[in-house]
Amino acid sequence: MRCEDSKTKANQADPLTNFSNEKSIKAIIFDVGGVLQIGGKTRFSKKDVHTSGVHQVIANKLKISIDQYLDSIDTSYAKSIEGQISKATLLSVLSLNLNYPKDKLQKLYHKTYKKKYTKNIGLYNIAKKLKKQGYKIAILSDQWHLSKEILMPKKDIKIFDVVVTSCDVGVRKPNTPIYQLALDKLKLKPEQTIFIDNQVWNIIPAHKLGMNTILYHNNKKTKEQLREFGVEI
Repeated sequence: MRCEDSKTKANQADPLTNFSNEKSIKAIIFDVGGVLQIGGKTRFSKKDVHTSGVHQVIANKLKISIDQYLDSIDTSYAKSIEGQISKATLLSVLSLNLNYPKDKLQKLYHKTYKKKYTKNIGLYNIAKKLKKQGYKIAILSDQWHLSKEILMPKKDIKIFDVVVTSCDVGVRKPNTPIYQLALDKLKLKPEQTIFIDNQVWNIIPAHKLGMNTILYHNNKKTKEQLREFGVEI
């Protein structure tokens, strides 16, 4: 099969995968939750999107319904994930709304995130190999204060050339400015990058911006899709 035929076939199979000149790829950008860290299930509330695996456990621990729990945290969660409030303010508001001591609440979130998420060691190893091959590697992730410190420990993210986290930069996916910020920090054009995320709604704006995109399924498929861009692992 010719290279062009292979790319056409893959593009038809996944309409959210862009393909550019394979020689132009300079950086690979990774999401964290559901990609570099595996775990949790997506749940939609009336106001926001949450990782229900974590939040269901918290609700159960506090002996309240998941809907009551989500109503209690939604506003603070949204502000935290966009860096509009500090971690201290977040904990104070959550403690009041949930009627639970701040120190115990933080420990509960930490313990639950550690339990519900597992570091994707295989994908971290892929990222390390890519860096050794001369590619820039980056993180582009939505996190609120209580998830970032567990899912993005300094010892893990220090290998990345650029790290853009929503609660630090004041904007979250799928808003275009956060993708542009990652590109600006990398000093690259959209077509020189590949963005890997596990949610379609986060892939679409990157795709429209001109970034090459991969909708994450598993490590094996990701390696196959990277090869379609000429990126060998």
